[in-house]
Amino acid sequence: MGARSEYRQSAKELGEILLKKNIQLIYGGANVGLMKLLADTILDGGGEVIGIMPRILVEKEVAHLNLTKMHIVDSMSERKSMMVELSDAFIAMPGGFGTLDELAEVITYNQLRLTDKPIGILNIAGFFDPLLSFFDHITEEGFLRHEHRQNLIIDAHVENLIMKMNEFKPVVMDKWIEDIKKESL
Repeated sequence: MGARSEYRQSAKELGEILLKKNIQLIYGGANVGLMKLLADTILDGGGEVIGIMPRILVEKEVAHLNLTKMHIVDSMSERKSMMVELSDAFIAMPGGFGTLDELAEVITYNQLRLTDKPIGILNIAGFFDPLLSFFDHITEEGFLRHEHRQNLIIDAHVENLIMKMNEFKPVVMDKWIEDIKKESL
């Protein structure tokens, strides 16, 4: 659950806000970490929580057994595809490699315009600062377009992040692939 109590507090706060706004949670379906706390907060308040978990993780007994619904899939790739399909928006909270993997995939989908759904980064206690600095660095170095960087919604406070995500309109990216081809000559 991380080293800081702020992570747990924010997960509970996010759950309470999702409950208040009658927003269903769709997540990986685990019974560990911040996501378990988030899911339990919503479930305890009578909300709906949908899990999507690869069979191998279910067999390792990390599946949350009390969800509203659990989709069991064959692979991590299938899990992420289903999450993108079923979700209306995405929020990354502090986490490890799995969080980074899922965030990178949805950012890439956004970049390729496979989805225009809001992507929020809940930057609790500056957790994502090093990653955001890296995003700024690759933008400055010409490996990421400013338009794509601007599509990320970042805030340290749950309420502010949700408000910004509700107001989200994707940044228009005119023919960026054609621009990249020209720049590569």
